[in-house]
Amino acid sequence: MFNSSIPSPKAQLTRSHILSTALRVFRERGLEASTMRELASAAGASLGSAYYYFPSKEAIIQAYYDDVQAEHAQRVAAALLGTRLDLKDRLGAAFHSKLDILQGDRRLLSALFRYTGEPQHPLSVLGDGTRKNRQQSISVFLTTIGDERLPNDIRAILPSALWALHLGIILYFIYDESPEQQRTRRLVDGVLALLVRLLALARLSVLKPVRGSLLRLLRDSGLLPQLDSPQALSFQESQP
Repeated sequence: MFNSSIPSPKAQLTRSHILSTALRVFRERGLEASTMRELASAAGASLGSAYYYFPSKEAIIQAYYDDVQAEHAQRVAAALLGTRLDLKDRLGAAFHSKLDILQGDRRLLSALFRYTGEPQHPLSVLGDGTRKNRQQSISVFLTTIGDERLPNDIRAILPSALWALHLGIILYFIYDESPEQQRTRRLVDGVLALLVRLLALARLSVLKPVRGSLLRLLRDSGLLPQLDSPQALSFQESQP
């Protein structure tokens, strides 16, 4: 396994070079068609060195997932810093910045999405191997919601619902052949405008029993996430 001690600057540079080279090869040739030996050769590194930093191709993609998520968190934080955006604009910043990051990787993503239907695969976006990435992404959406006035039950589930929505948007994005995927961008804006309106209606007290039934259903089916936010814990503790 990769050495858990703090790597030297030279080791960090070597790892970064192998990672960027491997991703370039994946983008050009595809994940399945590439071998670790070819990736090492393209990076001008020995096979042993490549395996030292990345024990498998899946480890390289996991590093890619980590980098994408870190970049997304940074961009969203920068977009929200010192501004007073309304909820729609904050959500728009989160969704559009993720698409900006992934703009050049639609081919790579199309290969990775095939693993979604394999729960045990380490790269499945719904599997245990990517649990940390899901939690990080959900946390970004929780930050995006901020101090928006919402009932606790809605606040408990909304970050995960937004994560699921953004996953569907990315899938559409992969298939979108319009210039610069402008159809996806318009879809994002339209869906978010509708979502904000639906959230305003969902606040109505008359819908509280419906919300409670829905969230109990999600909890009983295992789809209600165990979030660490006070709002989520408050909701979960209040349920029978």
